[in-house]
Amino acid sequence: MAKVPSSRVDKLLSSMGYGSRSEMARMAKAGGIVLDGAEVADASQRIAVTPDLPLRMQIDGAPLDPLAGLVILLNKPLGMTCSHKEDGPLVYDILPGRWRERDPAISTIGRLDKQTSGLLLLTDDGALLHRVISPKRHISKTYRARLARPLSGAEGGVFASGRLMLEGEEKPLAPAALEIVSETEALLTVTEGRYHQVRRMFAAVGNHVTDLHRERIGGLGLPDGLAAGQWRLLTQAEIALIFA
Repeated sequence: MAKVPSSRVDKLLSSMGYGSRSEMARMAKAGGIVLDGAEVADASQRIAVTPDLPLRMQIDGAPLDPLAGLVILLNKPLGMTCSHKEDGPLVYDILPGRWRERDPAISTIGRLDKQTSGLLLLTDDGALLHRVISPKRHISKTYRARLARPLSGAEGGVFASGRLMLEGEEKPLAPAALEIVSETEALLTVTEGRYHQVRRMFAAVGNHVTDLHRERIGGLGLPDGLAAGQWRLLTQAEIALIFA
């Protein structure tokens, strides 16, 4: 039988961003940490770290945050940066403040530029992050692009050819699928993640993207009703859709 991991309460909560160990000690003495209905008065106490711990522990009256391995789906608004360090509004500002202090850190799975909105995934699971962004996986990503000029009708063939070269690059793009929505709007599905790829693809065929919104990663779509700036945690079944 596998050994159940354990941790000191203060160390565990500190790694989850709730505060320093000394702050956790003070919280415990004040009755703010409850496990299985009983107050944990000594934050140095060791407890079993089981998957159901968030259901059994409360911090200041609220359920314990999810343990390591969380995956967040965010409907990224325009004007926000996928960075920990840049100036201005960051996507991490939308999440609970203490999550900025979690160890392992929460990072975006790939990036959307400041002027691109839509489906963005974040996780503290490094292995999952690398599975999704690995070029070997060919995980598809679908974007809705609004364009400055009407489509000519030839773009689909160019994008699907596998011969399109972007300016400044030496390797052609992998085939991509174009679905025309209107004369100035299209859905483009790519399997690579080159710098500003979708914008540069339309520029290569003489057009300009005015609005760009990611709708899907693999088999996972942006849920109906999840407004810009809103987020939620994914279930294991939803995570599996990414690779479907």
